[in-house]
Amino acid sequence: MATPMTVEDTGHARYTYRLRVSASSRIALTAEWDRCRWVWNESVARSKKAHAENDACGPARLDRMLTEARDRTPWLAAGSSVPQQQIVRDFGKSRAKALKDIKSGLPQRRRAGMPRFKKKREALPTLNYTRRGFRLRDGRLRLAGGVVVTVVWSRELPGPPTSVRVYQDSVGAWYASFVVPAVIEEIPRTGRVVGVDWGVGVIATTTSDDHDLPHPGFGRAAKERLTRYDRMMARRRPRKGRAASRGYREAKRLRAKACKKAARQRQDIGRKWAKRVVRDHDVLAVEDFRPKFLAGSAMAARAADATIGATKRALLEMARKHGRIVHLVDPAYTTMDCARCGARTKHALPLSERTHTCAACGTVSPRDKNSARVMLVRAGLDPAGADRARPDGPPGPQAT
Repeated sequence: MATPMTVEDTGHARYTYRLRVSASSRIALTAEWDRCRWVWNESVARSKKAHAENDACGPARLDRMLTEARDRTPWLAAGSSVPQQQIVRDFGKSRAKALKDIKSGLPQRRRAGMPRFKKKREALPTLNYTRRGFRLRDGRLRLAGGVVVTVVWSRELPGPPTSVRVYQDSVGAWYASFVVPAVIEEIPRTGRVVGVDWGVGVIATTTSDDHDLPHPGFGRAAKERLTRYDRMMARRRPRKGRAASRGYREAKRLRAKACKKAARQRQDIGRKWAKRVVRDHDVLAVEDFRPKFLAGSAMAARAADATIGATKRALLEMARKHGRIVHLVDPAYTTMDCARCGARTKHALPLSERTHTCAACGTVSPRDKNSARVMLVRAGLDPAGADRARPDGPPGPQAT
């Protein structure tokens, strides 16, 4: 079944900006993160102890734990309580999701893992502030605890933010991600609909030949540099218990920079493609594809380079931003059904078979194009199948 999604389903949007952080502000943010990381690790330890004793460890109990810890620990009380409370909330949500997946009987590879300890040398700083924990004044972001950072305003916020997330990426750059109420930016209507099928060889195959998204292969282009940095890190890897050398840290930074460049290239091409699809179509029938199961397959590396999940999120966000209607279609049997007559093949097609031939009506079409047409049929946007005409009554929306 297709699940329609409109702008009312998501009432908020994120706007991310680069931060210019001074040396003193960087020290203050790092100290704040050390406190939050301690709160997270203490929550993990309390949760494991409660699980071993068959005891409950709910949000109220964790809140009391934080209050007691701040009362008896001056170092913890010296920091702001806002990010510490938020990290307790994040821990509770992560633990509840993991328990829900276990109770629902999901396979191990599809479950959300239980919260783990955040190690000092591995976990990157991430601080969440609610409305009462930050202010925007004179173009600068003022956080609770007296931390002031400069925001690079590449674009204006559409409204007052309700929360902000301050974090550091793997390269060392700092960012602020503001949550604001979603605003619809109207664009002209076209009266056209489109079906989208996700894949690995071609990231997105649509019912319109002009809107297919080929695999860019940015990861393959960066592989040579990544291999070089991996060798540098392997030669300079420190022994267990010893601090990393300057050369090892530099090689690690260069590798993270190369990965970040490829990720930004994928993000850029995905957003531009999503903008073009949303601009040219009023209604979208999108395969509700979960690429996580590909992680254990032979196509894992190519699927990761395709970033199907990120491209799908970009398409849904762009549709929400411009008020387009999206139908999320169940991907089950979409490669086995015929878009013209609806007949289903008796056996699943192997991945090497790229042509779909219907034994009932004799229709021959590319496999991915047929799947994209099936998205339209299941969403009720193409009731006459591939003929684009109703058997009776006025013509329906134009499929491309």
